[in-house]
Amino acid sequence: MRIEVNHEGEVLSVESESPMTISELLNQLEIHSSTVLVVHDDTIVPHTSRIESDISLELIVVSSGG
Repeated sequence: MRIEVNHEGEVLSVESESPMTISELLNQLEIHSSTVLVVHDDTIVPHTSRIESDISLELIVVSSGG
């Protein structure tokens, strides 16, 4: 399966033979899960969601601080 990720104006692509979670995808891309929201079709997707087929996702950077 092919996973495309739009992150800060760049499209990243991951190929996988087996299903993976959003968290596993972010780890593979070396993106800390606490720094982004994952969006698919204008809906925020939990990091525990399982990807089982071709998909296009968008990452929204979350800023935090105090």
